[in-house]
Amino acid sequence: MTTQEVADKFYEYMQVGAFDKIYTELFSENATSDETPGSDWEKAEGMAAIHEKGKKWNEMVEAMYGGTTGKPVVAGEYFISYMTMDFQPKGGTRTNMEEIGLYHVKNGKIVSEQFFY
Repeated sequence: MTTQEVADKFYEYMQVGAFDKIYTELFSENATSDETPGSDWEKAEGMAAIHEKGKKWNEMVEAMYGGTTGKPVVAGEYFISYMTMDFQPKGGTRTNMEEIGLYHVKNGKIVSEQFFY
């Protein structure tokens, strides 16, 4: 798949909450995932670590009220997507979060994701 095709599939799957399909179909087995510098989240390397990171995120969320994903913008081997989340962390107050996801595509698969918020 081209970067545009990967970005289009990513957007399609995000609209219906098909997160498992994103990670199983669109990501390389050796992909990496980085959060904003200075965050409490470590870099995840490989799909097992990315799945564990997702599990830890889900465990810290008390309630998820919604979210949005904007249409990706593609440039070469990269695409970005603007995303929002409306959630309540365990023991915390309801939060509206905005972030930009930067995705690098090589050989038809996402090889890295990086979030800025």
